[in-house]
Amino acid sequence: MKIYIDGKFYPEKDAKISVFDHGLLYGDGAFEGIRVYNGRIFKLAEHLDRLRASAQAIVLNLPMSREALTEAAVETCRRNKLRDGYIRLVVTRGVGYLGLSPYKCKKPTVFIIAATIELYPEKVYRKGMKLVTVGTTRTSPAALSPNVKSLNYLNNIMAKVEALHAGGDEGLMLNAQGYIAECTGDNVFILKRGVLLTPPTSAGALCGITRQTVMDLAGEAGIPVREENFTRYDIFTADECFLTGTAAEVVPVRELDRRVISGGRPGPVTTELMRRYKELTARNGTPIYA
Repeated sequence: MKIYIDGKFYPEKDAKISVFDHGLLYGDGAFEGIRVYNGRIFKLAEHLDRLRASAQAIVLNLPMSREALTEAAVETCRRNKLRDGYIRLVVTRGVGYLGLSPYKCKKPTVFIIAATIELYPEKVYRKGMKLVTVGTTRTSPAALSPNVKSLNYLNNIMAKVEALHAGGDEGLMLNAQGYIAECTGDNVFILKRGVLLTPPTSAGALCGITRQTVMDLAGEAGIPVREENFTRYDIFTADECFLTGTAAEVVPVRELDRRVISGGRPGPVTTELMRRYKELTARNGTPIYA
């Protein structure tokens, strides 16, 4: 595997950054996870828009232009002969000194990994996943906007640990007010009386690119969509429930906290949106191989 670091490519064993990089020392930086389908990078422009917004929000100047980032991502896929997989594009604050001040870091570090990925086994997509409500609440938007896709994922990691220890596939995170925020790495949707609902970003949800794509697909299918606060009660009584994420795609949910949701199988709307999403990813994206 070849890893891109600051304009050069390195074999995996030689791909290293400094121990004084503030991305390592403090989780100071931003990243994007991007999918590759059939030799095309899906929604690359949207991911680069979000990366730039995250960087701007944390006063991090991207050291590369949009065009240069695009070419670096494409070339990393080429070097690894990747046709289907996952790109991790990371921008750290860069090498500095011990201490929190970002102004000691002279230049951000950029690295890109392009590899294969399988987040959940195939049977989860056929039968649905098990959600577990975790005690770790989502970081308050008053502390850090959920729209910043930062390198500090400890909040999500602790929630994931709870979910796995409880025997779940994924953890459902609430905010301080008790409303659903998101899962540890995915957005949440429910269907109630023909309307698709998903938490607003003000509840602590990331403005996910797959989330928006599914909202657009639902609109094309004539399914009303609303961003709205809801609780576990609404999931327990939902007609359908599913998750969305770049790596996960569209994943049906069959139960929450051992309570079966709508017969314990993927519902027709979920199944239709899964189908539409796969069709979209199969034919759209930035070409890697001209």
